Amino acid sequence: MYSLVTRLPAPLSRLVTRASVRRAGDVCPLPESMPELLSLAEGDREQLAASVAAHLRRGGVAALPTDTVYGLAALAQDAGAVARLYTIKRRCELKPIAICVSRPEEIGRWAHVTAPEALLHDLLPGPVTLVFRRTPALNGELNPHTELVGVRVPDHPFLLDLVSRCGGPLALTSANLSGRPSPLRADEFSELHSQLACVVDGGTLGDSPLARLGSTVVDLSQAGTFHIVRAGSAEWATRRVLEDRYGWKERL
Repeated sequence: MYSLVTRLPAPLSRLVTRASVRRAGDVCPLPESMPELLSLAEGDREQLAASVAAHLRRGGVAALPTDTVYGLAALAQDAGAVARLYTIKRRCELKPIAICVSRPEEIGRWAHVTAPEALLHDLLPGPVTLVFRRTPALNGELNPHTELVGVRVPDHPFLLDLVSRCGGPLALTSANLSGRPSPLRADEFSELHSQLACVVDGGTLGDSPLARLGSTVVDLSQAGTFHIVRAGSAEWATRRVLEDRYGWKERL
């Protein structure tokens, strides 16, 4: 679930002296050099999702809360937006970026699903990234150096609503420069704000030592076996589903 806040964290509040946080649906545009700053606490969720979707459809990159850490999102089918996402994050193009869809049933369009539908629903929505072989429908400019793709269905109503409005998957990665800790507050990646189309503030995400670990990434591309690519915040729960409930074996 997303968290509501009544005010922005202090560092982000200082940015607001130059460009006020406004409710989605207001018509006054911000200067082109500044991102649109939006708060989940102050705006109607549907209007806010519509506003962010408009930025994404114009090729922009948005920062937003997820069910794990803050993420950077762009339209996965827009090659220019994907390139912009890599540039902002200063990410090596050899490192793949996951995609985000709104329902487990949508995964099959973008990836060759090797797991039963019941297994998908036992893991998703949730803090898990499932890795499968990509289909030709997915933008070839996204992760061009691998036949695999990670797919997320976050347990976050705002984000799922946003993806539904975009009509296709989002490329989604943590909102930090490569090599730095994943952020739990919007002010923790303030050095990136000026390069973004909009920043959605959902307050502080998580308060446990596991919070910054992000999603658990598990490769299910070979039916009946799995490989934990990244332990993340839900490794134990993921193993329990795969091993105990479905009898899948771990491959090293």
